[in-house]
Amino acid sequence: MSMKRNILIALTAGSLATAGFAAAPPKSDVPAALAKQAKITLDAARATALALVPGGEVKSEELEREHGKLIYSFDIAVPGKSGVEEVNVSAIDGKVINKKHETPKAERSEKQKEHKHAAPPRQ
Repeated sequence: MSMKRNILIALTAGSLATAGFAAAPPKSDVPAALAKQAKITLDAARATALALVPGGEVKSEELEREHGKLIYSFDIAVPGKSGVEEVNVSAIDGKVINKKHETPKAERSEKQKEHKHAAPPRQ
């Protein structure tokens, strides 16, 4: 009886401990000026992207103009898999434009390039 009670207590404590740690919201970069031009909502584009990556969790999302196209870009982590799946969805018609796996190294490299091309801070 004591062993069953101890197991039950351990399982209950573990469940309560993990329930308090909800997933962090994704890093989101959706400029208002670009959002006005989008025909597809962020939520609809996110659902499309997540449908391509079962069990995935959005780590970052952004609305950007890339190669002349207005796109939502999602970095989606998959438990047990290194790197992220990057899924690009058209903000105009909701179609998937691209899906590729980025290794942790490629992801760091992309972030460095984005940081270099960011506008200098205003003074």
